[in-house]
Amino acid sequence: MLRFTAIIVVTAATLLSRPAAAGADPVVPQPGTPCVADLSDAMTWPPDEQAPLVCAGHQWQPVATPYPVSDRWVSYGPPMKLHGEGLRNSSIRSGDWIATPLTPESRCSAVQVAVIPGVGAGPPQSYDGVAGQPLSLQVVPKLFSIDMSGECLWQKADPDQPEPGPKPRSGW
Repeated sequence: MLRFTAIIVVTAATLLSRPAAAGADPVVPQPGTPCVADLSDAMTWPPDEQAPLVCAGHQWQPVATPYPVSDRWVSYGPPMKLHGEGLRNSSIRSGDWIATPLTPESRCSAVQVAVIPGVGAGPPQSYDGVAGQPLSLQVVPKLFSIDMSGECLWQKADPDQPEPGPKPRSGW
């Protein structure tokens, strides 16, 4: 009887000491690893990589273009740094964006820094979402950089809308 009780105690201790699956770190995409159809054409930029990956054909694949810009980005846990239109070779366009958590526990957050003419980089602006809830934010027009974090899909609210340009002159 004592042996049976000891086995139950050891088994319970082992089960309780295992980390919960919900608290596990998300798997960072690598070239050739699978991606779900909902992320088709979305890009991600894994830490310490020289170029982003794109979800194509249900797999994460290296991006072939030298300066990719996307209206859909996927962040996985640690911050993913992108550069905006305040620099040459931007990877994200300004405008309204919505970040949707990919898991009920995930919380989307962003910190963006704008270029202030004559000054340089301005103060960081932080945006913090609620676990499991979408986060809306405006990516500023002269964006220097944005750090997107959380396990989230970031999408431009109206990707087909043309960027505002110079207004035509009326009359001479």
